[in-house]
Amino acid sequence: MSESTLITLNESDVSVNPAEVKTTCAYCGVGCGFVVSEGAKKEDARELQADKDHPANKGRFCVKGSSQLDTIGLDNRLLYPRVDGRQVSWDEALDETARRLRDTIAEHGPDSVAFYVSGQLLTEDYYVANKLMKGFIGSANIDTNSRLCMSTAVAAHKRVLGSDSVPGCYEDLESADLIVITGSNMAWTHPVVYQRIMAAKAARPHMKLVVIDPRKTVTAESADLHLQLKPGTDAFLFDGLFAHLVRTAALDIEFIEQCTKGFNDVAGNSLKRSPSGRVVAERCGLPEKQVSEFFHLFAATEKTVTVFSQGINQSANGVEKASAILHCHLATGRIGKPGASPFSITGQPNAMGGREVGGLANQLAAHMDLENAQHRDIVQGFWGSVHIAQRPGLKAVDLFEAIHNGKVKFVWIMATNPVVSLPDAGRVSEALKKCECVVVSDCVADTDTLRLAHIKLPAAGWGEKDGTVTNSERCISRQRAFLPLPADVKPDWWIICRIAERLGFGKQFAYQMPADIFIEHAKLSAFKNDGSRDFDIGGLASLSHQDYNELGPTYWPIRAGQSTGSTRLFADGKFFTDDGRARFVETGLQGPVIENTLQFPLILNTGRIRDQWHTMTRTGRSAKLQQHRTEVFAEFHPEDLKKYGIQNDQLVSLISPLGRCVMRASVNAGQSPGAVFAPIHWNDCFTSAGRIDSLIPAVCDPVSGQPAFKQTAVKAEALLSEWQALLISRERLSLPANHYWNYRLLDGLHVYNIEGKEHFDLAHIKRQLTDENYKIAELTDSDSNSARVIAYNKKTVFAGLFVWPGSESGNTHKPDENWLLSEFRTQSAENKFIPVRMLALGRAVHGNVEGALICTCHQVREAAIQSAISNGCCSVETIGQCTRAGTQCGSCVPELRKLIQTAGLATQQLPFSADSQVAPDNFMQEESVC
Repeated sequence: MSESTLITLNESDVSVNPAEVKTTCAYCGVGCGFVVSEGAKKEDARELQADKDHPANKGRFCVKGSSQLDTIGLDNRLLYPRVDGRQVSWDEALDETARRLRDTIAEHGPDSVAFYVSGQLLTEDYYVANKLMKGFIGSANIDTNSRLCMSTAVAAHKRVLGSDSVPGCYEDLESADLIVITGSNMAWTHPVVYQRIMAAKAARPHMKLVVIDPRKTVTAESADLHLQLKPGTDAFLFDGLFAHLVRTAALDIEFIEQCTKGFNDVAGNSLKRSPSGRVVAERCGLPEKQVSEFFHLFAATEKTVTVFSQGINQSANGVEKASAILHCHLATGRIGKPGASPFSITGQPNAMGGREVGGLANQLAAHMDLENAQHRDIVQGFWGSVHIAQRPGLKAVDLFEAIHNGKVKFVWIMATNPVVSLPDAGRVSEALKKCECVVVSDCVADTDTLRLAHIKLPAAGWGEKDGTVTNSERCISRQRAFLPLPADVKPDWWIICRIAERLGFGKQFAYQMPADIFIEHAKLSAFKNDGSRDFDIGGLASLSHQDYNELGPTYWPIRAGQSTGSTRLFADGKFFTDDGRARFVETGLQGPVIENTLQFPLILNTGRIRDQWHTMTRTGRSAKLQQHRTEVFAEFHPEDLKKYGIQNDQLVSLISPLGRCVMRASVNAGQSPGAVFAPIHWNDCFTSAGRIDSLIPAVCDPVSGQPAFKQTAVKAEALLSEWQALLISRERLSLPANHYWNYRLLDGLHVYNIEGKEHFDLAHIKRQLTDENYKIAELTDSDSNSARVIAYNKKTVFAGLFVWPGSESGNTHKPDENWLLSEFRTQSAENKFIPVRMLALGRAVHGNVEGALICTCHQVREAAIQSAISNGCCSVETIGQCTRAGTQCGSCVPELRKLIQTAGLATQQLPFSADSQVAPDNFMQEESVC
């Protein structure tokens, strides 16, 4: 099979309907459908719209999703294979990769090699990677970054329900009378699902929303009841709820007797642990009244959905927490029914698809169990493999520890950045530096992990690759290519299959296109499946290539002979256990594993923010998404800032026994005292010391192997600066000595925020700006820590440096960055010397400050909103009518409310109706009157 044949097939496959390509979002597990409009392959004509027909989003957008076209350019793309620093042909790269892999196996055995894959892969990519490692190399040393986000939910589902099956669907959230959200800031992490909930709540005001979170997030601000519990005490709360249900006989006895097993033992132990709501309240640090209100509300509301995510999963006792949630739903018979189910919502676009094909080290394909001999025989027979892995492989944290100690000598990392995302990230970096061969497949040219790779393989990115993904509600959707493959870029499945071919397995990996892989995947799911296995898409096994190209969103299971899948599971009370009964499982309830001391008195919580995704390899390329939170930050309660002598907006060091990070302090009264929050996204490509996971110890749940990212003991120290600087340039420049820098790329402008303790080295910057094509305009004070330098010519401004005294002097007269960026974008006409001198002042002469970006979707800043308020807009609706803020994804609505409250005005409801899609520009048909 030649390369040219493959490329021809790929291009014909992605041009089914060039006028309108339907695809799926590449970010969170919501799985929104998008439509790329007419002229999709012409850079100046491409448009992205939300798909009104997709069941996940029904025409809704979030700000990250709507900005995806900003991220598909060729800047910072890995376009050609590289081996040991040299650009090479694909044949040389593949030959060398296969040689090193083969030689390692021959000398040290199959367990000396490993794959580390990602929820960013498509199902077809995932399938062939798992098949190659487990079925033909013969080792199960393939794990995925989904281990870091959803493996706890997998383990709990299998223990309690007998299978990794999410029972409910998004429609349940709209028909529920009570929604409990725990461990998720859904308004920011899953915005479109949050929009659907808010629209349903507006239409059905009796619907209640309970949010359980140690932070008062934007999601919590919309709640009828916010339980701001102590970090890590969720297990106590849900075990206490279970005990309350037993104590008050708020149970579905018939369901328990006919459909479950083990209830009495678990109930008895729970009653002993939680004899009263008061005991639970004390353990969780909550008012007893709030706990009682929650317990009674849950007990009295038949149509209840409990949504849980990373705050539950990323814990040293996460399986206990998730199991306790499942127990509460089993005890009340609230599972798989309209408006009633536990709901694990996934973090990545294809975390679910990876689970389907056995992407985790302890799984086999099609939800089969690696430790089950019958399942191994089924998979081995279907694949025709000579030797199949006989035991589970190394889970993510253990895998990289094995690399560090030399047991694993070859690792192939695909579409992920473990040097940033794994706990004890410094040790992960050390491990890869020591590894004999590190292969990385990625679509970008520079990540913390790629910097350590011996072999770099350019992989297709969103818009270029073709296949399927599965979202949180078990809906399989097509991700379709609308761009040609640039330069020497190839799809991940193609790269894996070419390596398999060179290892001697060409016959078993002779796929012509993704459709061939998907059809095999579907056939395996139905192979010797008599209904005892949950995952079955045999109804799709007979698809033609044309059928696959046209495949619409489809729920699984969809068994042979069925034309549609099932949106809910377990409505019949039958589970995928030996006897068909769900299990109440005693897990030995424990509290949070936190070893905070006087030396490390704060509890660090990590997570995502609204406008960024994972390690910023994509969202970091969008100017729009770089403006909401421009620098890495740590949020503190006001009392803690005062206690530790830290000023808001000052640099702060966060220190754990493992390391130190430097970031900007931010005050947030919604933080619990004694706790600090920091985002996961920043890394060595974007800031000097912001890899927050370098502080996190590698403590994992003993069952799932999922790391605990939510409760780490740290201390905070103010970091004083003699000077601060803003550098804006049309080319990337090197920086003078400093103790902090933060980098962004905004519309071709390289933007640096810098701070330092020593004397600012102005000459270091000026040497780089000395060019015969540019003149220098300079303003300096006798104090060398105050300076303005502008490099320009008759056509444009090339760079600007703005230095002012730092935090130690208390000087706050910094330049207006937003105004400067706007001016840089418009400096193109001739004879600009006088405006350049004005530019050197760093702010508009008349002090026109636009303020912080509030609405990313429509680029509305604080000044415009305050102007609208001062002109009589006293509700979220009227502000939206005047400025468009809050009318698309709704994530900024809480910030709008705060601005209204600050002005002393009353707030109104969200601008969503029960059946609203993306709110149009003129969504307010009449003026609202205050």
